[in-house]
Amino acid sequence: MENIKTKNQKAYTVLKGDFGYKNAMQAPKIVKVLVSTGTGSIKDKAKVELVADRIGKITGQKPSARAAKKSIATFKSRQGDTVGYLATLRGARMFAFLDKLFNIAIPRTRDFKGLNRTAVDGMGNLTIGIKEHTIFPETADEELKNVFGLAVTIVTTAKNKKEAEAFFSHLGVPFKKA
Repeated sequence: MENIKTKNQKAYTVLKGDFGYKNAMQAPKIVKVLVSTGTGSIKDKAKVELVADRIGKITGQKPSARAAKKSIATFKSRQGDTVGYLATLRGARMFAFLDKLFNIAIPRTRDFKGLNRTAVDGMGNLTIGIKEHTIFPETADEELKNVFGLAVTIVTTAKNKKEAEAFFSHLGVPFKKA
């Protein structure tokens, strides 16, 4: 079975007929993968550290803390408080994470019928919302009381939505059948 990295490199040969590429540099490529989660209303430091630890285990690198830009009294947040975590993956870690996401984690989702094609935006990026982090094999199943969701954004060099959908289909992203 081919992995995501080799499919990414072969995108030119597969898509050149559909989009009229004259050069391999015109074919879309994956630039980076962003894995983010919000900690929002969690005030317990231990739970916030647990979220950071889990994101670190899932992605293979330490996530950076995201601070609140301004104070909002309704949400009881102050400027500078940690409101989420973000990990930016590039290179070998990115391809390893994508292989794990598409081949192991997403099929473990309950009632999974495929990703919606509307998840691809007009700029050629794919954003996937994951409700439970427990679909990843690195997470311990015994700690089911601290379940959180996360977002995975795959940034590409695709120029439009049609080109991006064809590229993601070539990579093996499990889209719903139309």
